[in-house]
Order: sequence, then structure tokens, then C-alpha cells
Amino acid sequence: MEFWTSQATTQVTYITILLVGALVLLSTNGVVECGRPRISDCLEYPAISCRAHSASLDDFGGVGDGITSNTQAFKAAIDHLSQFSSQGGSQLIVPPGKWLTGPFNLTSHFTLYLHEDAVLLATQDENEWTVIEPLPSYGRGRDTEGGRYISLIFGYNLTDVVITGANGTIDGQGEPWWRKFRAGELNYTRPYLIELMFSQNIQMSNLTLINSPSWHVHPVYCRNIIIQGLTILAPVKVPNTDGINPDSCTNTRIEDCYIVSGDDCIAVKSGWDQYGIAFGMPTKQLVIRRLTCISPSSAVIALGSEMSGGIEDVRAEDITAINSESGIRIKTAVGRGGYVKDIYVRGMTMKTMKWVFWMTGNYGSHPDNNYDPNALPVIENINYRDIVAENVTMAARLEGISGDTFSGICISNVTIELTRKPKKLQWNCTDVAGISSNVTPQPCDLLPNQGPEKTRACNFPEENLPIENAEVQMCSYKTPKF
Repeated sequence: MEFWTSQATTQVTYITILLVGALVLLSTNGVVECGRPRISDCLEYPAISCRAHSASLDDFGGVGDGITSNTQAFKAAIDHLSQFSSQGGSQLIVPPGKWLTGPFNLTSHFTLYLHEDAVLLATQDENEWTVIEPLPSYGRGRDTEGGRYISLIFGYNLTDVVITGANGTIDGQGEPWWRKFRAGELNYTRPYLIELMFSQNIQMSNLTLINSPSWHVHPVYCRNIIIQGLTILAPVKVPNTDGINPDSCTNTRIEDCYIVSGDDCIAVKSGWDQYGIAFGMPTKQLVIRRLTCISPSSAVIALGSEMSGGIEDVRAEDITAINSESGIRIKTAVGRGGYVKDIYVRGMTMKTMKWVFWMTGNYGSHPDNNYDPNALPVIENINYRDIVAENVTMAARLEGISGDTFSGICISNVTIELTRKPKKLQWNCTDVAGISSNVTPQPCDLLPNQGPEKTRACNFPEENLPIENAEVQMCSYKTPKF
């Protein structure tokens, strides 16, 4: 089932699944209607697809006491529900309780729904975490050489997957993993909280994700993705607890999320050095809007550093940054190859920042010593406009690569108020080229002022990306009282 038509068309049509009569449960035979006000036995939520069949985790022996393992219950439930993939799809409801579990795999045409009082607790028993191959675009694990632990919620080659709820919680219980990482005791790369690979037509929404061992949300080699209304929380001093990392993905929409992280709130990626170049799958057609981020040691939105497959056509707007190291940061290095181009940012509000703008051409980390030192990244057509920042230590640190200038940088209509003890040098620019207009404090000479008549010179596309036209529908179900 495709809920978008071909991306070659400019107008993308959402295809609504029509079920005969109405949405029904396995045990019901008629139309399900949720009255107002909502009642405890009525489940209603927006989704890309509604489902014909439904079950609860406790139907498969699940015990929500926070102690009993539910790994087999999740696996049995999803295995059973997968038979309805071609019969209107299915959903698994996680009822109130604390549900300890190891990793489990999702299936196609499937919804995982968490009740508002449901908490998934990731097991801290390392033996329950299967080791899988490293990503082909990375060549190795990010923490260690070799493989990586499978993510808590995992999917491969899936179509039409919804992970949602009434703001239920998924707790990665990452503290033992963080401790081993700091001590250099990991055998393999830490698991992520949610990872979908080679999948399409995905929704993740209305959940609270906390304390992942590493990244929280990682769609990789995927297309047609909607991520809405996530609250992501991690200790700000724990490394690599990124919020949302779209990786070699096409047609992605991230909106209305609140993220507190020990690393980048959103990191856009596409592979690492020679492995990413060979795999050759960019991240493109990405929309990020209405994001609030707190990241004292990292970026609100990072582009890279693993960007060797390319990053293009990223549109970010209505972004709020609080007590964060930098706003939009481009991270790359000699050996990365690839490109970051056609980046459009408008409408950012920042409070208490180390840098507003940061580009790094010497990020430096490599998977091994076999990278090509002649593989230079292309950084071009980077547009920022309509930005207000206060309590800022330094306006910009823009560092290209000698012999590989970062070009086409446009910064306009930006007001930066400095902290009481700012850096003396506010714009540190090397190996960059572009223009500026109506920017305070005055940018460096490599970004010459074009005058107030060019205030809106920095481009922001007006036509929608296909993912912006994708809609959700309201799904209603009659459920047993919890």
C-alpha cells in the first residue's frame, strides 16, 4: 500500500484506506464511533492508516509490573497480527503499566499504540540485545569496530508503519550503556531506541522517549516519513543521545517536537567517508518545523558530520533554541566527499547560545584510515534569514576547508544580542564565501553587506515538498476498559 503517489508528481495524493462498513475490531461487527467527551473504552488518534484488526499486549501474556519480561509477549503479538497485513492491517495496544522488554521487530501495515499510562522499559540485560551488522553506509559501528546492538524497536523493509500513542513513554534505561561507553567497555555499538531500515510510509507521533542508550529515533534508508509531537528527553551530559537522526532518507517531515539532549537535537546524516560515498544515498526533501531544542553541548540541527552520501533540500522554520551550543551546524571534513547544499532556514528564536552560526570543515573523525584524502565535501547554497538571538557568546564560527571554499552562504535579517562577556571576535570566518544583509553585529568581510534592500535576499522555497501534502486521518476504535 502506498499512501503517496509517485514523487515525480508535484501534487501528491493521499490514498485513504476504505474498510467495508467501518473500522472494526476482531470481536466487533459494526461502526465504531467515539462520542464527545471521550470515554475510557474508546480509542481515537490521527494516523496515516487506520487498522481493521486490534489486540492488546496482555492478550498474549504481557505483564505490566515493571519486573516481568515481555519480550516474548511482544514477539508473539506482532507475529500473530502480521497475518492481517493484507486484510486491513492491525494494531497492538500497550495498556497502562510498566512493560519491561527486550528488542522486538515490527511488521508492515501495523500500528504500535501506547496508552498514556503505558511505559515501555528497555531491558538492561545485555544478553537480550542481538548483535547485527554495521550499516553499509558506515562500514563499522559508531562506538566500536564491528557490529552493533539491534534497536529496541526495529523494522526492516517495511511499509505502512505507525508508532504512536496518547503520549505514552518509551524508556531506554540507558545508564548502564552510558557507563560502559565512558569506561571503554562496550563490545559493540550501543543500541538506538527506534530504528527503521529500508522502509516507507512511516509515522512516529505523540510519544515521550527518554534515556536512550544512544540515538533516540533513527530512520535510515527510508522514505515518506512523518514525525510529529515527540517529546525526547536525555541527560544533557550524556554523549550521543541525539533526538531524531534522519539518515539517507527522502521525503521526511519533522514537526512539533520538544527535545532535550546531550548531543544534537536533530542530526541529518547520509553515511561515513568511503562507505557513504560508495552507498550513495542522500538525505533530501526534509522539512523541520516548530521544533524546540535544549542542547548545551551540541547543535539544534546538525548537518553531518556523516554526510558522505549527500544532504540537500532541507527546510527548517519556526525553530526555538534554548541554552544550546549552536543553531544550525554544518559538520564535515576532508575525506567525507558528498555535499551539503540547498539548505533553507527561516524564523529561528535563540536564547543563551555559544554560537548562532557554526560550520566546521575539520570535524575529523573517520571510520578507518582508508578514506580518500582527495574526497572533499561540497558545501553550497546555505540560506539563513529572520533570526533573533539573545545572550550569545559569539555570533559565528565559519570554517571551510583550504582549497574547498564553502560557498553561496546567505545570511539576512538577523539580530544577535550578546552576553555581558562576549568574545572580542564575533565573526571568525575562513574559507567561506557569500553575502549578508541587515545583520547585527556586522558579519565578516567574506560575507559582504548587500544593504537593507537585500534583507529578504536569502531564499526559502514557497512550493511544498511532497511530504507536506501528506495527510493523516482520525482512527476510532472500541476497546476493552483498562
